[in-house]
Amino acid sequence: MLSRAFKEHQARQAAHREKQERLRREAVLASSRLTYRMMDTLNIGVEQAYVNQRKLETEAKQLQVHAVRFSKQTVQWLQMLESFNKALKELGDVENWSRVIEADMIAIASALEYAYKGDGPKSSQSH
Repeated sequence: MLSRAFKEHQARQAAHREKQERLRREAVLASSRLTYRMMDTLNIGVEQAYVNQRKLETEAKQLQVHAVRFSKQTVQWLQMLESFNKALKELGDVENWSRVIEADMIAIASALEYAYKGDGPKSSQSH
């Protein structure tokens, strides 16, 4: 009777150990699945952040290229505007020069005309 109780106790302990081992394996499996799912969730967020970072870096490089190009174009525009202003000033100088020459030519023409008219009749009368 005692040996029977001992055998039953050992059988119950063995069944209890098997149940504990089965529950332990299930808990390990469940925690492993949970860990993988959490890692997948985190990895998706990290992956998306990485993709966004790459896009931002690409767009920043493009923006820098466009800014440099715009800066060069602005310098060219400023140079063209400066050349245009210089040409306008020179044109104004030429216009003033031509007015001065025209006034001088009119004065010379008037003087010549006056000299021709004034000398002409006197010299023809003395001959």
